[in-house]
Amino acid sequence: MSKPKKKIPKFKNEAEERRFWATHDSTDYLDWSKAEKVSFPNLKPSTKTISLRLPEPLLNRLKVAAHKQDIPYQSFIKVLLDSRVSQHTNQKKSKQVF
Repeated sequence: MSKPKKKIPKFKNEAEERRFWATHDSTDYLDWSKAEKVSFPNLKPSTKTISLRLPEPLLNRLKVAAHKQDIPYQSFIKVLLDSRVSQHTNQKKSKQVF
């Protein structure tokens, strides 16, 4: 017989809940063996529209490169940005002294 689970507290806001779960083990509160897999097929990641000014020659090069990969240029820009930010983040982590 498994031990009784603790009651999940009520939170004032999402930030408070986030802090709580960052310092507590969810298995003390939930029986994950009873969890069911769910699917959200129509769920789309949230995006935010921004305005970005680029020099025309750069934008043209981006469009040509995207066309060569047969993807929309805005999607291509997102892929490039994500890749570069990931590299930047990983470089900073590897330079940290523990």
